Formats: sequence, structure tokens, C-alpha cells
Amino acid sequence: MAGVERTVEGPIAVDTIVPDGALTREQIIARNLQVVEAHFHNETPEHVERAIALYGDTISWEAPTRGIVMNDKNEILEAYHAIFRTVAYRRVVPLRRFATEQFVFDDQIGHITIVGNEMPNIPYPVGSELAVRLTHLLEMKDGKIVREIAYEMWREEGAPNAVDFIPPGTKAIVFAPPGAAAL
Repeated sequence: MAGVERTVEGPIAVDTIVPDGALTREQIIARNLQVVEAHFHNETPEHVERAIALYGDTISWEAPTRGIVMNDKNEILEAYHAIFRTVAYRRVVPLRRFATEQFVFDDQIGHITIVGNEMPNIPYPVGSELAVRLTHLLEMKDGKIVREIAYEMWREEGAPNAVDFIPPGTKAIVFAPPGAAAL
């Protein structure tokens, strides 16, 4: 998959009631991809609770480059709110996403501006414009995310190390600047 085009307005819901054992391999993989798309789509201040609802009863949420490991959904929810107060996304370039019955891999570039200082161990100050290569490895079980590992590669926009191969035809998801009027 060369990327994910997000055209849905509002939150996305996925049925996660049926256990993996009742599905075919292809159905498990398709659902895993749907769950991860819904999780990322719902990672907004308005819908983040729906993103958290896609975690299993036991969750491990990790950001290794910042030294973060969390296992409590309420603590993770607070971490998301801190993220929303710290970074403003200008655009996302989804590069690739694929899945097995147990894992989903997602690779994207987030073009962001640092607008606050509530995320621990970010190596850039407020006002920095960054091209963050963000890869996720998500472990799945019965339609739920049981481990999310976010590998964040922090790079200044336009820096010599902010070079990525972007597959032909990849479409960026562009976000309106904060406070911009909706069309």
C-alpha cells in the first residue's frame, strides 16, 4: 500500500467484537488495517477517546526515542492531550502500511510545528518546524491494539537528514492552520 488517503470526516468506528479465532486470515488482516486506520484517524482532540478505545485491556504504548513506556489507558490519554498541546500538524505524508494477523506496520512523515512544551524529551524548542519520520509497529489481538511502538525520527524541516523516498503517487494529507476558517 503506497499510503492511506483519509477522506472521512468525523470519527471512524470498527467492530472489534468478533475474536480472531472466528475469522479467516484475510479477515483478521483486513480488520487489523481498519483498526489502525480508525486509531490514527481518531487521534484528534475531539475524538481521541475513540482512538484509546481501540486498545486492548492490556496495552503497552512506547516512544523509545523519548524514553516513554506507558501501560495505563488514562495515562496514555493524558499523553495524547499533551501531544495536541505541543505539536501542530501541517501535513502528513502516508508512505506505506501493511499487516499480518498479529502486526501492523505504518510509515509516515509528519510535517509539524512545535507549539508547546508538554511532551517529554522532545529535542527541539517551541517554534521549530520539523519533518518527523514516524513509523509505528502495532501488535494486534482480537481486533484491538495491545502494543503501540512509535519510532519518532526528529529532523528540522529542510535539514540535510530530512530526506525521504516518497513513492510516486503518494498523496499528502494537509491540515488547515489553527484558527483557519473552514471552507
